[in-house]
Amino acid sequence: MDVNSKPTKLTLLLVSSLTIMSMLTISASLPDMAIDYKDNPNGEQLVKMALSFPALFIALSAMIAGPVIDKFGRLKLIGPILVLYAIAGSSGYWLKDLYLILAGRAILGICVGFTMTIATTLIADYYKGQARQQFAGIQIAFMSLAGIVFVSLGGILADMNWRIPFLIYVSSLIVLPLAYMFLREPALDSEEKHREISKAKSPKLIWFVFINVMLMWILFFIIPIQIPFHLKDIGMESNTAIGLVIASSTFFSAISSFSFGRLKAKFDFSKLFAMGYFLMAVAYVCIAFGNNLLLIMLGMLFSGLGMGLLIPNANVWVMQLAPLEIRGREIGRLTTFWFMGQFLSPLILLPLLEIFNHQQMFNTLAIILGLMACLFFFFQNHSKG
Repeated sequence: MDVNSKPTKLTLLLVSSLTIMSMLTISASLPDMAIDYKDNPNGEQLVKMALSFPALFIALSAMIAGPVIDKFGRLKLIGPILVLYAIAGSSGYWLKDLYLILAGRAILGICVGFTMTIATTLIADYYKGQARQQFAGIQIAFMSLAGIVFVSLGGILADMNWRIPFLIYVSSLIVLPLAYMFLREPALDSEEKHREISKAKSPKLIWFVFINVMLMWILFFIIPIQIPFHLKDIGMESNTAIGLVIASSTFFSAISSFSFGRLKAKFDFSKLFAMGYFLMAVAYVCIAFGNNLLLIMLGMLFSGLGMGLLIPNANVWVMQLAPLEIRGREIGRLTTFWFMGQFLSPLILLPLLEIFNHQQMFNTLAIILGLMACLFFFFQNHSKG
């Protein structure tokens, strides 16, 4: 198998795109969904949780996925997982009970915990050095572009009925035959690998990266959850337009991620984290004062550019730090911290809206992001990579 072939690369990118599809596709549906379930106890809060609920189960399943693929191989479960992804993802179209919809979202999260860990580990297996850095940037850029398609299409379909975007998840069945045709198990000595797994250890610095990734997502994931409601408050009624506004952030993320390989050749990991957090801080200042569409769009621009640096930077740093024998486990942990941050974000930040107004909350988050940028500018003198 030629890992540099276009079909292999495209298949890896399509499997990766299932991650962002799982989270953002139904974002524009949330306001109308909240209206339908307003008579449920805590209906609006539960509807908002529907967006981030898969993240908890992605986080939990990724902890299992990593060791499983290290021991039994990267591709053993990919077929059944992609079928279950389609069934669980589309269940929101068929199910009426809000709690059953949340259960479907939970199963969807389990599927993504495996697909994300498998895809990222295969990228680390197939590519080395500069090729790995470039493809990691392309992976996040492709996910961002896929996010534009999913969010925009979700917004258009939500204007017809908020349930229809759930049918987009059936597209995982298109990826299924491609995975069997173009992905292959890396050529590793299985017996030797099993002997070495128990001995291999990653440097302690990897835990710093994991915790940083969780904080990053706690601070960022408030955007797709809260912005649809804020746009309604300032007079935007079209779910299509709301979807396009959110999708614009992923567009700018794609631009930034495409540049990651070149930027990484010039700057170390911590300097790139500092740049990303600074851009995010600027974004949140724009959102804090975002009482019109122009300021919100500026916020989307800067947040996209920031996340487009932060995500591949974290992925490549973990790929570099993790020994081959336990690479799946460490990338599984990365996925766990990534999505635990997404799950915790509304639990931690939405209650702040009961204490602070919209402007105060986003200004506070901007200050936190600015401090994190300063931390990484200082830390860069003591890190390698």
